[in-house]
Amino acid sequence: MLSPIEISGGDLGGCCKNTVEIYAEAQYLVFYSINPPYEKLVSQKGQRGPAEGGGMAATHGTPTGDLNAHGITPSGDVYWNQDAATLIELAVARKEGMFSAHRALVTETGERTGRSPNDKFIVDEATTSEDINWGDVNVSTDLDTFTKMRAKVVEYLSAQDTLFVQDLYCGADFSEALPIRVINQNAWHNAFARNMFIRPDAERLASHSPEFTVMHAPHFEADAEQDGLNSHCFVIVNYQAKEVIIGGTRYAGEIKKSIFSVMNLILPKKGILPMHCSANTTGENTAIFFGLSGTGKTTLSADPNRALIGDDEHGWGANGVFNFEGGCYAKLIDLSEEDEPEIFGTTRKFGTVLENIVMDEGGVPDFADVSKTQNTRGSYPIEFIENRTLDSKGGHPQNVIFLTCDAFGVLPPISRLTPAQAAYHFISGYTAKVAGTEIGVKEPQATFSACFGEPFMPMHPGVYADLLSGKMAEHGAKAWLINTGWSGGAYGVGNRMKIRYTRAMLNAAMDGNLDNVEFVLDPRFGFEVPVECPNVPEDVLQPRNTWTDAAQYDATADKLAAMFNENFARYEAGVSPEVNAAAPRSMA
Repeated sequence: MLSPIEISGGDLGGCCKNTVEIYAEAQYLVFYSINPPYEKLVSQKGQRGPAEGGGMAATHGTPTGDLNAHGITPSGDVYWNQDAATLIELAVARKEGMFSAHRALVTETGERTGRSPNDKFIVDEATTSEDINWGDVNVSTDLDTFTKMRAKVVEYLSAQDTLFVQDLYCGADFSEALPIRVINQNAWHNAFARNMFIRPDAERLASHSPEFTVMHAPHFEADAEQDGLNSHCFVIVNYQAKEVIIGGTRYAGEIKKSIFSVMNLILPKKGILPMHCSANTTGENTAIFFGLSGTGKTTLSADPNRALIGDDEHGWGANGVFNFEGGCYAKLIDLSEEDEPEIFGTTRKFGTVLENIVMDEGGVPDFADVSKTQNTRGSYPIEFIENRTLDSKGGHPQNVIFLTCDAFGVLPPISRLTPAQAAYHFISGYTAKVAGTEIGVKEPQATFSACFGEPFMPMHPGVYADLLSGKMAEHGAKAWLINTGWSGGAYGVGNRMKIRYTRAMLNAAMDGNLDNVEFVLDPRFGFEVPVECPNVPEDVLQPRNTWTDAAQYDATADKLAAMFNENFARYEAGVSPEVNAAAPRSMA
């Protein structure tokens, strides 16, 4: 990490530059000593061709397989199982990205700065067709389309002057881990995969045999009309072939989420609950945090008093909770050292991959600048978080936390749920998008994603809800709903809940400090809401009291209750009367 250069005014011959100015100049000089001129990267923005490579064909590293087994006949160099440091240096040399002032790799994903849900397909084939909850989320394609696109991807990858291969695992519990192979045309995507999945030791690597393979061709674009797809981008999963093909998008998150979806079909058949959640533990007290993007999963699980298990994807099996991943993929919008020191620290480490962030002239990231996207991201190995479990595992959870960012500002900041309410809100998976992110959006928009991860759940939500309910009952876990969103009014009127209050409420719940306090029943949503909590003002706990206009609160709360009921109508037939009775009710 760069340090300020202490030079007095006298040392500069009377110049009056201060320490901050000298520090900025030092950053500028270091930045340009490790990077080509910034214009060279900017000129590639939106580039769809492959990054430059070159040289005579060679194999680098120790191959743990043969790409010919996948139909790929490499025309150039193949890098096998390189460490992240090597891959990042290669990425900069190949002009795939550039270093920040702190030597994090900075990349751009072009026009696709997030997942492309309308371009994701599952092959409808006999071995899994009955298991999949087909519909608007799990969209089918036929085997002919997959076969045609796979052939194009294989031909394209075979023609590249360089390929990068990683043999990894998904799952820290090796009794249930999925051996995977990721084949990339870009070094930086291979570094991303290396960061995000479980890196095997030499013994496991030597015996590695992939049970699922991702073939990743981000610069290859489909012809939507000719290929029978929705756009030039595609993500197609074939469970029978045990393959994923990805093309037309440089957004790295598609790699990890495609394998997460695979785990979400495999594990429930073994009685293991796959979860879109973060998790942490004290060693004796484990908590899991469900929540959609932007609700605080990564932030709140990085707690100085609790060891991180993982920040996004986990399984709950016979031995407790285990991380699927070997790294974290954190949202970086408005990241500050004061609020999130550990995550902030990862952005200043060699080995981190930063996506779509804006830097100043000295190469220092500006996390408040969302001119490229609000979905700025950082990928880093979990070892960059000092306060973590060494094995990425924890015991059976004592607390199950549902996180929501309620931009309507009507849900309590913390509520205790009954088992039926826990099932209802797990299936609902509520959060809200704020106004202003899209043209014409004038007010918050409710978002419901079953199991807090519907795009990645190939089976019916009831399958996952039943597994959760059974495990909570078996191990006596408590359920809490935490609103990290707005208080005192909706977005644009009220204020975002202070993170220190949210942390105080979470700690009180997980440490048992709310067990003996008084709770009141929310008449509309049926939650039990504490009347007091250590280090939190009492008026914050009752959302209606924070609004200046109580009638406006009631109208907004009734509106949200109606949204819950409208969304849940599609699940009513598949759940118990107790779960249906947990629905909120209008007070109008």
